[in-house]
Amino acid sequence: MVSVAVLGAAGGIGQPLSLLLKLAPGIARLNLYDIVNIPGVATDIAHINTNTKVEYFIGQHQLQAALQNIDIVVISAGIARKPGMTRDGLFNINASIIYELTSAIAKHCPQAHIAIITNPINSLVPIAAQALGKNYNPQRLYGVTTLDSVRASGFVRDIRPHIDATELQIPVIGGHSGNTIVPLLSLAQPKLDLSTKETEELVYRIQYGGDEIVKAKEGAGSATLSMAYAAARFIASLVETFKGISKVEYALVPLAADPHGARYFRRLGAGTLKFFAVPVQLGPDGIQRIVPLKAQPNLFELKAIDIAARELQDNIAKGTTYIT
Repeated sequence: MVSVAVLGAAGGIGQPLSLLLKLAPGIARLNLYDIVNIPGVATDIAHINTNTKVEYFIGQHQLQAALQNIDIVVISAGIARKPGMTRDGLFNINASIIYELTSAIAKHCPQAHIAIITNPINSLVPIAAQALGKNYNPQRLYGVTTLDSVRASGFVRDIRPHIDATELQIPVIGGHSGNTIVPLLSLAQPKLDLSTKETEELVYRIQYGGDEIVKAKEGAGSATLSMAYAAARFIASLVETFKGISKVEYALVPLAADPHGARYFRRLGAGTLKFFAVPVQLGPDGIQRIVPLKAQPNLFELKAIDIAARELQDNIAKGTTYIT
């Protein structure tokens, strides 16, 4: 059985994510950490009659205890995006939080899988890699981009109601903000019959779906419930690997996790980038391999990959120069 810690468990994403993880099979222990409000959240969740043991930890002085003997750490701590705020606008605040938390992980549970939800993921995953120092394992660090795949299949069903969104598989590569998100609709399984206009509108909506939620919430928050669902799906896949079941998920990962598999995406447009969202085959030791696409993207998508790579280069540099 697997032990999971959620850092930022009292937040807008952390609360529903913790609820979903309490319901997930295969998790023996769920440690919920935050700097405020966590006792009530954890006590409430602990009353749910599943076999997962829930404990709470509050404040920096209890962070070490929260991380003891943990297999998977999920980081959702940080501030949410507000109207008019770009993901880059989040950077200075959330960067320090990620640095502090991943430094603690390196010290107290260096072998743990680390799944980062906090935005801007494109810049914060590189910070985490540096903060881990000598304990950095590129095969166990993930920026969770699952929400982009979730949105892609859901938004397609909005215009094709006969399609089962839960069965529709759409590759989404690149990054996790704006035009760094590259949905490969031409490679969807089952195959889609979309007009050029429909494709362009879908791509834009997938890329800027977060803005849609920020606007709808009128300043009260950003994507929380859908993000919690997507993150729980990713963590559930990781948990499955501890049973010996291999799973494939999309995540922003260090391409050093599988240099051989990374060559395919470098040729596709990732170039010399150190981080890129790709399909990864997960096992109990982390990323077993980076999985190539089943077919070649079309010209529209190849151009989008090129645009994404240029933007990602700046995003990654922002993170790698934060510490140096």
